[in-house]
Amino acid sequence: MFDPEVETRPWADQLGLDDASFREQLEYLRARSSFYRDRLAGFQGVRLTEIAELPLTEKEELRATRTQDNPIGAHLCADEAELVRIYSTSGTTGTPSYVPLTRGDLDNWVATSARSYAASGIEAGQRIATTYNAGPFVAGAALAAFERIGLTHIPLGTGNTERLVRTIELLRPEAVVLTPSYAAHLAEREPDLASSSVERVLVAGEPGGGQPELRAQLEAGWGAKVTEAMGVGDIGVSLFGECEEQAGMHVGARGLVHIEVIDPETERPLALEDGAAGELVLTHLRHRAAPLLRFRTRDHVVVRTSPCACGRTGPRLRCIGRTDDMVIVRGVNVFPSAVRDVVASFAPTVSGHMRIKPATSAVRQEPPLPVVVELARDATPADSLADAIRERLRAVLVVQTRIEFVPYGTLARSEYKSQLLER
Repeated sequence: MFDPEVETRPWADQLGLDDASFREQLEYLRARSSFYRDRLAGFQGVRLTEIAELPLTEKEELRATRTQDNPIGAHLCADEAELVRIYSTSGTTGTPSYVPLTRGDLDNWVATSARSYAASGIEAGQRIATTYNAGPFVAGAALAAFERIGLTHIPLGTGNTERLVRTIELLRPEAVVLTPSYAAHLAEREPDLASSSVERVLVAGEPGGGQPELRAQLEAGWGAKVTEAMGVGDIGVSLFGECEEQAGMHVGARGLVHIEVIDPETERPLALEDGAAGELVLTHLRHRAAPLLRFRTRDHVVVRTSPCACGRTGPRLRCIGRTDDMVIVRGVNVFPSAVRDVVASFAPTVSGHMRIKPATSAVRQEPPLPVVVELARDATPADSLADAIRERLRAVLVVQTRIEFVPYGTLARSEYKSQLLER
């Protein structure tokens, strides 16, 4: 463990410490955040156990407060002189959202990432090759965590497949970091990776790395153990990380971020009980540049609370997908990553690549939901296979589908994130 005292602290004790941090954070927001000052009016003496009484924060609400004079938004609290870094995220309108950090914020981000990535089993003295770009995006902040753990970091960036393969051959890193989609693409393209030096594949950046079928596919292709990590750009990088037990991601950001799970339709909080499923909501506890309160992440997660053999305490999460990518078919929520996991279970007859192609751009769809499935190399389509996939999807996800096969190599591979849904 990177920080045993924190990571093994009894969860009830952690929440007690977090309550004090939460109340201090609220006072900071009242004093310095024009965005939250009015929203918190009338809420006095709120404790962490009462956080659900406070309003949720939507990303669009933050974007609406940006001006020419303040392109970050009204949630900015720190003075200009306090900021040491400003990251950006790509905006749907072409205008990026900015994520500022003070020195303390940045240090907390790196510490959080170090806890989350160290959980995978990587150790000081080993080598790790990374495929994240240290450009304008927040993922770049996670890279400093590897040096803090004591690893020899080999940064490669995205889109450098030949360089990555050559690096693995020559420098023999014990671990690599990449998205699940890129890991799958490389395993398919480079069969020799199964006998390479890589012992651990750390996946992050998109949902699906912890889904059983995809994980099995990646572990077979790489000959290595696969664990996943997850961050939320507006809150922090690598907030959660999976340990070697592979039973859900631990809260690496404990003490710095408070987690809630809500029903995305009613917005009511759900108890963090084993098996609880809903939308992840996050609150900064010790942030200074632009703290967020009850931020809706749009990530749909499942909670695990059984004790973990690694000794870390607290709830664990598995991200099923993003509500932004979800479609609703006759009242059933369908996540593309869950469909991919079912389709991948039919390997080696299929390649594991698929696309959902809804008839309209609306969230709500009428059955059957069109699913394009790519066949394995030299495989031929068969009605019996289509029937089997369709029946498995109905049994597992309670959704009626129409299966269309395409030849091997038809669906584009990605060196970063895959687009599983094409509206």
